[in-house]
Amino acid sequence: MMHVEGEIPVNYLYTAGVAGERFLRELKENAKILGIRCGRCDTVHVPPKIYCERCFERLDGWVELTGEGQVEAFTICHFDSEGTRLAEPEILAVIRLRGANESIVHRIKETPAEGVYMGMNVKAVFREKEDRVGSILDIAHFKPYAL
Repeated sequence: MMHVEGEIPVNYLYTAGVAGERFLRELKENAKILGIRCGRCDTVHVPPKIYCERCFERLDGWVELTGEGQVEAFTICHFDSEGTRLAEPEILAVIRLRGANESIVHRIKETPAEGVYMGMNVKAVFREKEDRVGSILDIAHFKPYAL
C-alpha cells in the first residue's frame, strides 16, 4: 500500500437552492420560519424543498409557522465535537414545529437539562436582527413555554 502526503485544492460552490434561499432569507430579514405545503398529500416540509419526498409533487404552497413546537427527542451533550468537556451541558433536540410534518434539530436553552422532556412545548428565540446572517443559527435556540 502506498501513501502520498500533500494537499489537493478543492473549490466548490454550495447553494441552498430556491426553497432554501427563501427559507434562510425569511429567517434573516423577518425572523419568520417558513414551511412549504404539498398540494397533493398535504405534508408541510420544514425546511422547505422543491419536491415532496412522499409523493414527488412539485411544491409551491408556502406557509408561515409560529416557531412553536414540541420536543420529539433530545440528548444532553457534555463534550464538544473535539472531545473537550463543555463548561455547561448543551441540549440538542429534535423539534416538531406546530403545523409541520417534519422536524428540525436545534438547541434548547433557558432551562436546566433536567427540565427537558419529550413532548415539552418550546418556542424559537431569534438572534437580534443585526446579528442574523441567513443561517438556521439565526434561530439562537428554543426555549420552553406554556400553551
